[in-house]
Amino acid sequence: MDKYLYLAMNGAAQAMLAQQNNANNLANISTVGFKAALDSFQSNPVSGPGYLDRVYSSNEAAGANLAPGAIATTGRQLDIAINGNGWFAVQAPDGGTAYSRRGDFRIDPSGLLLNGANQIVLGEGGPISIPQFESLQIGRDGSISIRAAGQAANTLVGVDRIRLVNPSQDQVYRGDDGLFRSRNAVELPADASVSVTSGALESSNVNAVDAMVRMIDYARFYEQQVKLMKLASENDAASSRLMRMSG
Repeated sequence: MDKYLYLAMNGAAQAMLAQQNNANNLANISTVGFKAALDSFQSNPVSGPGYLDRVYSSNEAAGANLAPGAIATTGRQLDIAINGNGWFAVQAPDGGTAYSRRGDFRIDPSGLLLNGANQIVLGEGGPISIPQFESLQIGRDGSISIRAAGQAANTLVGVDRIRLVNPSQDQVYRGDDGLFRSRNAVELPADASVSVTSGALESSNVNAVDAMVRMIDYARFYEQQVKLMKLASENDAASSRLMRMSG
């Protein structure tokens, strides 16, 4: 089999992987606090006997675009947006601590504070549990205060404080579940400098126009690789005919 048939097959496979990542970005264009995944194509020489005259492409995950999304005012009491850099601490599916920018919070029937992805929001001592209340306020520092039923209008009781962290970009990475985690597997400390705005949400930072252009580019690249595979097949058939004629 001609080596460039293998290279074309590999190129088509890498284009499909990049298209999947791009499609996932587009699917999350309306997801609160979503960070677009980034791709990076690299050229690597084919090792082995003979001259290094051919290269294959590889699509390496280049992390995520951590730029903040636009802030939209909702007026909803439990909608929270982080101002500038920072993350909410949430409980990952495996029970560990992960980090998210998703601030569309709600309270489940048992009183647990969850985000829109049903992930438990963590406070200073673990999962945040909120008792029955008539009114609730979330301060700029993430502190949660409530007025219990039957209490005076000016009676507020502190419940907990949302754990807000602010690691450098190279300290976190995106997991397969879309959550971010600490690279050294150590829980990040709370950072008092991180502030939030109540009644607002951070939009996804996916650029729809850029994602559509990438979709077209990846589709064209895939078609080019398929044409190369077809050409390799035609060359192989022509070579077989010549061998039969010479025999």
